[in-house]
Amino acid sequence: MTTRPVGRDAESTTDSTTDSTVKPDLTRLSLNQKTTNSWDVAQAVAGCVRKGIPAIGLWREPVQDIGVERAAKLVRDAGLRVSSLCRGGFLTAAEPAARRRALDDNRLAVDEAAALGAPCLVLVVGGLPDGSRNLPAARERVAEAVAELAPYAGERGVRLALEPLHPMYCADRAVLSTLAQALDLAERFPIERVGVVVDTFHLWWDPAVFAQIARAGARIASFQVCDFNLPIPADALLARGMMGDGVIDFRPFREAVDAAGYTCDIEVEIFNADVWAADPDQVLTTMIQRYADLVL
Repeated sequence: MTTRPVGRDAESTTDSTTDSTVKPDLTRLSLNQKTTNSWDVAQAVAGCVRKGIPAIGLWREPVQDIGVERAAKLVRDAGLRVSSLCRGGFLTAAEPAARRRALDDNRLAVDEAAALGAPCLVLVVGGLPDGSRNLPAARERVAEAVAELAPYAGERGVRLALEPLHPMYCADRAVLSTLAQALDLAERFPIERVGVVVDTFHLWWDPAVFAQIARAGARIASFQVCDFNLPIPADALLARGMMGDGVIDFRPFREAVDAAGYTCDIEVEIFNADVWAADPDQVLTTMIQRYADLVL
């Protein structure tokens, strides 16, 4: 994929945090670490500090690279808060040994989230096992796994956050495709133990989404924003874009989650080859501007 500047026009290079007389309200903004994929934990933390971003959403792999204790100290010493830990899940395996491995890994993820001070562990629940076409059975195995994990997470002060993914990922990543499906499962458990993720990329298309956000209310554990770009790349995972580069109208989503009672962080989470190839500091500059202009 050809590298291009992040954003659609030259105005995206303006740093509104320094050039504008009115600074945007960043009190709820969180950088999901995947947006600056080339940065390790220390670099991402330092970038947040430079740009005045008060929160960070961490990923398990870069945290494990330096150790959970060191990552927690970096965030704490910088005065940041952790908005979420990504990710747990992949709970659809049918074979007993594979299911045990998945549950053990998710317990470890819960422990990591607790050590980092993350209020929630995002669960990408998993797709169909290899060779399977039994979608209802896969969904039921997710429910069984969440039932086993929820008490463990609750005892450690971590909320499991079920993330419904766009239907194009149903086969390989998440057999939960709508917010309604995620809520149907989450509502089997205490609200403080299991919640849901509202991610604009995955949910913008759903005609029932705003009614379901209202239904979710205090079940909303995380709110993530990024755009839905066309054409979809060969690797569909990289279709996420910077706000304003795709087709999503963000403010109605933000107003809906606010109306539902969600007052916590708003994470920007972008998987995009061009964004990842760009200078991360410039990505943050553009991110802040687009957040102020399109989300708030």
